[in-house]
Amino acid sequence: MNQVQIVDDPHIEKDNWKGTILAGLANYIDSGSIVSGAAALALWQSLYGLSDNLLGLIAAFGPNAIGAGVGAMIGGWLCDKLGRKRIYQYDMLVYAFGMSILVFAVAPWMIVLGFIIVGLAVGADIPASWSLIAEEAPDDRRGKHSGVAQILWNLGPVVVLLMALGLSGLGDLGARLVFAHLVVVALGLTFLRRKMRESRRWEETQKADFKAPPLTELFKGKFLVSILGLVGIYGFWNLWAGTNGLFFPYLMETLGVATRSESIALQCLNFGLGMLANWLIFMKFVDKVSHKKMFMISAVMQVVGMSLLAIFPLSVPVVLAHVLIIGFFQGFGAQSFFQLWSAEMFPTALRSTAQGVSFAIVRIVLGIFSFFVPVLASWDFTLLAWILTGFLVVSALIGWLWAPDNAGKSLEQIQREQQGT
Repeated sequence: MNQVQIVDDPHIEKDNWKGTILAGLANYIDSGSIVSGAAALALWQSLYGLSDNLLGLIAAFGPNAIGAGVGAMIGGWLCDKLGRKRIYQYDMLVYAFGMSILVFAVAPWMIVLGFIIVGLAVGADIPASWSLIAEEAPDDRRGKHSGVAQILWNLGPVVVLLMALGLSGLGDLGARLVFAHLVVVALGLTFLRRKMRESRRWEETQKADFKAPPLTELFKGKFLVSILGLVGIYGFWNLWAGTNGLFFPYLMETLGVATRSESIALQCLNFGLGMLANWLIFMKFVDKVSHKKMFMISAVMQVVGMSLLAIFPLSVPVVLAHVLIIGFFQGFGAQSFFQLWSAEMFPTALRSTAQGVSFAIVRIVLGIFSFFVPVLASWDFTLLAWILTGFLVVSALIGWLWAPDNAGKSLEQIQREQQGT
């Protein structure tokens, strides 16, 4: 398989933090869309009489699950064919269009259409942005640059939750204003990203003497093992994360401390701790220490944090301990490493496609599982808590067996090692 050779460029080793932030804002858009959608659906259910089945379909095909997965699969393939810049620039216009439909929605069909378009656009932007960050970052600071995107992912829910709280007195209008701010961010990104250059590594794959490997290479040998490892680690973790987020308000209600402001404060604390850990631990050490050791510390502690809800009777101290442990240790865990490893373990010509496939499998499985969560919760919350703890255990075990150690290596060196050359 051809190796991409990067020409000597005095700028390639410089930290282009502006470019990283502009690309990483895809994560802010992703998480912000999920949280704002969850808040708005509760209002729209009473306003428009949305059935539970329709709500389930919207949730499954929106930015949190299947819609984003399909968008990532399509967008990832297009990124490798047409370039990262073309996709991540124009998909924000598609996103802004879909979100604008939600801003002005006056009928159920507009809500469904808006969420589907938003989900597809969010998904398409993820592999484009993650590939660009990894390909343009200095080799010895690639993890640090990836960490910026994860800080932005945690920032999205904090901003949306605080906006939703501040605008809650406006009812339906408040939800529309939250959506409107995401439209403004998307349009601003479209303008600012126009000034970014294309990935140098991807441009090398477009030279006449370069022969792109076939897509079938992804489903053979070490590349297939990498996809299975990534999907296993992140997929089981995401089953926990996607479900746990939905039931946090339920916990507050059960404990009798579920004022809206207290619930939002604890959720913001959760995401805030994730940002803090990402900054203090992931970004500072990921390019210097063993990836596997860092991942395993995070994974084991998240198992401990989730098991508290399964072992002990629900109480304020137990839930607070759960939030503190989970919030902090997820900041340098599965999601951060999924972004980094999914960029590192594949050649440039197939990188975005591989990311799109992996991301799609994870989100689609979450969408399917979401249909069964209400039934599990109605049986016994403790049972659900044990199931979610089990998901984290499986994620940790797969990481222990497979997690790579690529700290400080160039993308080309990783590929040479993958191919045994």
